[in-house]
Amino acid sequence: MGSGQVTSSVPSEFQGKHVTVAGLGVSGVPAAKVLHARGAVVTVVNDGDDARAREQAAELEALGVTVRLGDGATLPEGTELIVTAPGWKPDKPLFLAAAKADVPVWGDVELAWRLRGPDAAPWLAVTGTNGKTTTVQMLASILAAAGLRTAAVGNIGVSLLDAVLGEEEYDVLAVELSSYQLHWAPSLRAHSAAVLNLAPDHLDWHGSMEAYAADKGRIYAGNRVACVYNVADKLTEDLVREADVEEGCRAVGFTLGTPGPSQLGVVDGILVDRAFVENRHKSAQELAEVSDVNPPAPHNIANALAAAALARAYGVPATAVRDGLRAFRPDAHRIAHIADIDGVAYVDDSKATNTHATEASLASYESIVWIAGGLAKGATFDELVAKSAKRLRAAVLIGADRALIREALARHAPEVPVVDLERTDTGAMLQAVTEAKRLARPGDTVLLAPACASMDMFTNYNQRGDAFAAAVRELGA
Repeated sequence: MGSGQVTSSVPSEFQGKHVTVAGLGVSGVPAAKVLHARGAVVTVVNDGDDARAREQAAELEALGVTVRLGDGATLPEGTELIVTAPGWKPDKPLFLAAAKADVPVWGDVELAWRLRGPDAAPWLAVTGTNGKTTTVQMLASILAAAGLRTAAVGNIGVSLLDAVLGEEEYDVLAVELSSYQLHWAPSLRAHSAAVLNLAPDHLDWHGSMEAYAADKGRIYAGNRVACVYNVADKLTEDLVREADVEEGCRAVGFTLGTPGPSQLGVVDGILVDRAFVENRHKSAQELAEVSDVNPPAPHNIANALAAAALARAYGVPATAVRDGLRAFRPDAHRIAHIADIDGVAYVDDSKATNTHATEASLASYESIVWIAGGLAKGATFDELVAKSAKRLRAAVLIGADRALIREALARHAPEVPVVDLERTDTGAMLQAVTEAKRLARPGDTVLLAPACASMDMFTNYNQRGDAFAAAVRELGA
């Protein structure tokens, strides 16, 4: 049963409550339906007034929900609670008015958390700048291999409201949470949680790196069993130290090196656990081989270790970690090998939409013709280029903010040949791949790892990756 059909015979805390839902879209429509079904007086406000919004508004108005299109700034009179879409920025006039009127603001995650039943499945939660979706999918695969009823939910496509209120019963949920979602989820308390990494991202939304990190760190609040952190990323460990957790909750690190006590890591090509074993000071449990991780790039092995740590915190046996990792298949546009042409590998990592993800991608190959560029979202590229310069054979730059990458290359890798493509039409990617093919030598990798968002030229990173793959196949033919 989807969240649109939820009814309840029990008295609801929302009965007669005036609730404003901010934003239509993926989370707003289900939230409005759920609240309406529980007796709330719901008003939806939405900035946009396009055909899609009007269609969604008509659907809600047919149920008796009030919808105001083209006005997301004004607080409707009598509002006692706001439930917001995660992408709405905290400094919007609506929220400033709410703060003035002492009206609480929840996100859809907070609403889902509060609507859970008394016997609801616990949440194993994952956040981080990069790797969230892959880690959550790996975690769900491991949990399923242990025979548990589970799903990968949250910021990953399946609405948490649907997961919490639907007819399907779960033992445990693998939950991906963005910094936006965590910002609006004050009472969330996960069984165990992981912060995979932290790098500057979405700073235009959060206002500062400190605010961004603090929102990520909310995922640890009230953890019962394990706060999983990245040994190579001190910021994640700092967040664990600052977290207010339940008595007995442990800090568990993951590392690509040899693990110490209370850590998971790698020894001689084996993923090992020194956290969830009887004598962690003297013994370790083999979990899987590095070759069980697909693809076995360093950052993906880190994802696998984080997923394994959360699964082990829930009590999953070692064999399920191995079987779950073997069964896992990554989504498209994440280090996806498209083809080999004339001894050159062509790899699509269009999902690398920021510098941190791109650094991990570039670290996976020795000699690269790099296709990069798009919308920088306030990012700078000096550190990325300086760290990766020795791996670059050449660079082909596309998109609105390509000049920022070109200037960083000039400063830190002046000997690397650069092709700067001005065109932004649908043929731009074919030209970029053609130029990359001309520059590449046998043994090289032509890597699309843009370090930027895609919306200047493409609908999303999926379409950008598809355009790259299509161009590679056309050249190969």
